Amino acid sequence: MNGDSKPLVWLHGEIKTPPFSLDARIEAGTLLRRLQRGEKISLPHSRPMPSIGKRCHELRVTDEDVIWRIVYRIDADAIVIGEVFAKKTNQTPKPVIDACQRRFARYDEVAE
Repeated sequence: MNGDSKPLVWLHGEIKTPPFSLDARIEAGTLLRRLQRGEKISLPHSRPMPSIGKRCHELRVTDEDVIWRIVYRIDADAIVIGEVFAKKTNQTPKPVIDACQRRFARYDEVAE
């Protein structure tokens, strides 16, 4: 990775085939690389998630028969991944929101 890219910090989840199809894994990787380079991504690929916290967003990756979500936060020095999950309803499940809030809070405590 070159000096102007932010690292990915994985707090939870992974992107691999399976369960992701090869095409979905490539799309997820491309979107994450764009974030690492400092690009701002908006709908339909990403949306803000203020219910989780400041600078938190949700990537949307459409697969063959499922829509994947990648919850991330943009920090000054990294892109922090809080969760990867298959979304089956219109709203992000409360347990996912709560888990991400806890993970990001723990990450901040350790980083201090």
